[in-house]
Amino acid sequence: MYLAKVTGALVSTTKHVSLNGAKLLMVARLDEHYQPTGSAQVAVDFVGAGNGEIVIISTGSSARMSNSKEHSVIDAAVVGIVDPQDLS
Repeated sequence: MYLAKVTGALVSTTKHVSLNGAKLLMVARLDEHYQPTGSAQVAVDFVGAGNGEIVIISTGSSARMSNSKEHSVIDAAVVGIVDPQDLS
């Protein structure tokens, strides 16, 4: 798991059937100082995160298990939203 910042939402009218109804977000991985590192990634949102929020990302098989979608193509999922007062 790692922290990331939501940088936007994606719309995909054609996608794998396991992603139907899923909200897709662009996220940028953060370092320990909440600064972006590396490139952006697409993550499926299971918690209702919004643009600009700091979120917790789970990857790999853990991401698929987060919402009973074990047989999906999900590789990254938003599984938590960090409360603003926790940021220092």
